[in-house]
Amino acid sequence: MSHGPATPIASRPGRPLTGEARIPGDKSISHRALILGAMAVGRTRITGLLEGQDVLDTARAMQAFGATVEQVAPGEWTVDGVGVGGFAEPAGVIDCGNSGTGVRLIMGAMATTPITATFTGDASLSRRPMRRITDPISLFGAEITAREGGLLPVTIRGAEDAVPVTYRTPVASAQIKSAVLLAGLNAPGQTVVIEAEPTRDHSERMLAGFGATITTETTAEGHVITLTGQPELRAQDVAVPRDPSSAAFPVAAALIVPGSEIRVNGISRNPTRDGLYVTLAEMGADLSWEHDREEGGEPVADLIVRHSALRGVSVPADRAASMIDEFPILSVIAAMAEGETVMNGVAELRVKESDRIDAMAKGLRANGVEVEETRDSMTVRGTGRIPGGGAAVETHLDHRIAMSFLVAGLAAEAEIRVDDGSAIATSFPDFVDLMRGLGADIG
Repeated sequence: MSHGPATPIASRPGRPLTGEARIPGDKSISHRALILGAMAVGRTRITGLLEGQDVLDTARAMQAFGATVEQVAPGEWTVDGVGVGGFAEPAGVIDCGNSGTGVRLIMGAMATTPITATFTGDASLSRRPMRRITDPISLFGAEITAREGGLLPVTIRGAEDAVPVTYRTPVASAQIKSAVLLAGLNAPGQTVVIEAEPTRDHSERMLAGFGATITTETTAEGHVITLTGQPELRAQDVAVPRDPSSAAFPVAAALIVPGSEIRVNGISRNPTRDGLYVTLAEMGADLSWEHDREEGGEPVADLIVRHSALRGVSVPADRAASMIDEFPILSVIAAMAEGETVMNGVAELRVKESDRIDAMAKGLRANGVEVEETRDSMTVRGTGRIPGGGAAVETHLDHRIAMSFLVAGLAAEAEIRVDDGSAIATSFPDFVDLMRGLGADIG
């Protein structure tokens, strides 16, 4: 996928936000459902699939590897899988667009099948580090060539005779863990991943649901995940819960726009993804959870959010993995809190779709907010309001930067403009319409 002409968007302060926010399906789970469905035997049925560009690119990739992937209704898809080790060699280059999750997980999934595939992406993805994936999957026996610096395009020749791997992740990353586990599916014996801190566990939950033998335990070495290779994965019905990372944007807007009250139904409450909501509670956010239940193997609940007087907090580094995608919007919320909010352990933000620390710091400063940054931290000095606004913000083709500043504009003294909102479609294609439906002045 390549981005078309830039789409500038602005947001302005206005009336309180009210109503129900219908959040799209979880992006992380949507990717995994398509990939594991393609590696299973039989027909997997997926409901609630996120139909953003990132996930659609993964669906096309699974078709290129030989699976039959079809949309049967909005959000409802079927995948007729080819089994573990059954991927066919794709006829063309696999274009993963803007999706770091998609390209990294697919690389892992095909790395232990003796086929060759070349992966590419858009300008943003082509700047992101791939050695964190290609280094561990080469241990299985895959042969890899890449652009200088380990960047896309990357060509992988899958292992002829894969060997199991024990791998300690160098950084907290569910993408690294998941790529290694997916590669381990077609390797004999046991593949082991060791993490210093647990990261989001959607892959472990879904692998078990599809019939893989997988265990997790906490030891003196860290968080240890052990997968037994060469299972026959069984097709499943997968209900994708609503994405807590996408929900963060209307939740944040309701918290900072006076008089607001919104409801968000069916949000995933996976404990490896709830760091933002834990932090918001510490800041004094008025959040009410209702109807806790399980959907698709994931805990979910309904959330009521009301405008709140917030206070600054210090976010510990060991919470970063559970909220890594939410720090951009947290920095906007922090600007509206009283006092200093310190976000620690966030170096991983520098290698996302953009350098999110740098992008957020520059955008906030341009709109009158005081920010300090180090390689691994960001500090926002809140005053209970966004004192300025009125500036244009560069998004760097990053959907979360764009949405964060559009939320900020709803509580600023003057409108905030983003230079290009086209990347929002990668994860939240209905964002602008949803926010307008709640009463936001965006356009």
